[in-house]
Amino acid sequence: MPTLDYDRARQILDESFSAMEAAYIEGAVPCVQPNVAQAYDLLFKSTTQAYREVLLGCILARFLDESIDIRLPYAKQGAHAYNGRTLDERVVNPFLGNEKIPCSKGPFLSVFRRSVKFDQQTRDGVRDKAAFDALLEVVRALETSDQAVIRTILGYHLYCFIRLREESKIEIARLRRISLEQCDFLLSRLLETKSGGRLPVFLVVATFRAIKDVFQLDWEIEFQGINVADEASQAGGDITLRQNGETILAAEITERSVDRNKVISTFDTKIAPHAIEDYLFFIKDKGQSSTAIEQAKRYFSQGHEVNFVETKNWIVTILSILGGQGRQAFVDHMLSFLDNTEIPTILKIKWNEIIHEITSGDI
Repeated sequence: MPTLDYDRARQILDESFSAMEAAYIEGAVPCVQPNVAQAYDLLFKSTTQAYREVLLGCILARFLDESIDIRLPYAKQGAHAYNGRTLDERVVNPFLGNEKIPCSKGPFLSVFRRSVKFDQQTRDGVRDKAAFDALLEVVRALETSDQAVIRTILGYHLYCFIRLREESKIEIARLRRISLEQCDFLLSRLLETKSGGRLPVFLVVATFRAIKDVFQLDWEIEFQGINVADEASQAGGDITLRQNGETILAAEITERSVDRNKVISTFDTKIAPHAIEDYLFFIKDKGQSSTAIEQAKRYFSQGHEVNFVETKNWIVTILSILGGQGRQAFVDHMLSFLDNTEIPTILKIKWNEIIHEITSGDI
């Protein structure tokens, strides 16, 4: 019987899952053959969770060793069989649990007992025959695919698990109080998380709202939805602060470097048309280009101040001034964003993981 490298199997799962989470956030769907996609539709609509769980083991086994007969998940079934139950218990089930994906306690302890094979004979003894036929369809595709296609199928399988997880309700972890050091850690982890631009905007808006709360300002804080064009909404930036109906500040949140052309474009399309006197570019890292800074200085004499601030350092500085009350207000506003049903579950799980690290005493 072939020997599987279980550590390698888990590594493959983790790497592919991270890639699929990023794809899901960006709205990119992996491309597989139509018959495979149709099979997955049936598998993930089935109430028999065991089908999609054993299939994940089949994919891993096939990817790790092409000599394996993935229809034979019990060691005693022949020279090319593999130990599907051990693969599930050591790799697949712990992975699904760790990623908060709805799953059974063990498919080889429920549906696929007694040395069954993934073939037509087993089909006669299962309840959801349509979903089992879908499993066999994917098995056939795996048997005739090369490594590249198998990896693509693995990615699509995990993508379907992510969609399944999105349908489940994730409770958001709460914090009663948070220190400045913990805020620094929280910000670092959130800003390194791929979120399709959501988290940086939420963090900056939550900070502005905390300022408003602590100092009881009559600010109106407006912000753009993700991927909403400023021109379409007549907004001056991602975030606009108004007081008594007048714009007092506008800001753009970007994870990319701002070059001279970006400054010119922003001035021509947003700053000048809306007569904005103060405009901030929130950037991820230090080292803003000298040409962009020089271009921004030229607008000062025209009555428009354009500045660049590093997102994390700006927020930490503000929260140090606001004190405990302000930091709690900041966290509460972040929780209100994450509680929204339209926010991807991926981001809620990431928040919970970071909060667990904080509350466990490590930070």
